[in-house]
Amino acid sequence: MDCSRFSLDGKVALITGGSRGIGKACALAFADAGAKVVVSSRKQADLDAVAEEIKAKNGTARAIACHVAKLEDQKKLVDQVMKEFGRIDILFNNAGTNPYPGTLLDAEEWAWDTTMNVNLKGQFFLGQMVARIMKEKGGGNIINTASVAGLRASGLSIYCVTKAGLIMLTQCMAREWGQYGIRVNAIAPGVIETRLSEALWKDPAVGAAAISRMPLDFLGQPDDVAGALLYLASDASRYVTGITVVIDGGSMVGTAGSLE
Repeated sequence: MDCSRFSLDGKVALITGGSRGIGKACALAFADAGAKVVVSSRKQADLDAVAEEIKAKNGTARAIACHVAKLEDQKKLVDQVMKEFGRIDILFNNAGTNPYPGTLLDAEEWAWDTTMNVNLKGQFFLGQMVARIMKEKGGGNIINTASVAGLRASGLSIYCVTKAGLIMLTQCMAREWGQYGIRVNAIAPGVIETRLSEALWKDPAVGAAAISRMPLDFLGQPDDVAGALLYLASDASRYVTGITVVIDGGSMVGTAGSLE
């Protein structure tokens, strides 16, 4: 196989939730592969640090703050990227939230609306906005961050619903937009050591319990996700669309050695 197909030379990549965790790891990986990277999240100072790290390695990066649940912020973000770079070849729709890890019976309207607005509504409308540009430019790649929580119910309740919706949204986008040369895929991480998932690993006992449920006996790091993202964003996956890549240490297949 020609490994140059993993190159992102000349591509412009927009990454939401790009200030830390999986988003930051993706930004660094894309830049190493030759892409011009735009990182976005709510806090400008955190984004600036990521952009400077990329520039220190002679990469091209731009940091633009944006709240993805606000459509006016999305429009300003996309307009600014187009003004500076003239194209968007890759969108990593990564921003997400989980403000309410409680039960469905106790959930209030704010919890539903906040989680839906960031994890599903925001990703849909930003994807739509960028897809319209990609259609005119001859195609592109969109990658959505779902979760294994979207494939199997857990106590995260509302979060699970949003991620399940995002997996189906990914398939619908892929089905409709493939005719324009736009590929749309998703990743479904398991327990990755990021700030968003701290409740699932930070306490040593909780982390040990999470590890016990997976064949690979360690928790994932953001860099463990970056390789799959590079594959999906590059021409190496040119015949792949509408799929969800599970990156979970094997937790979806069950505990190592278990007969259950």
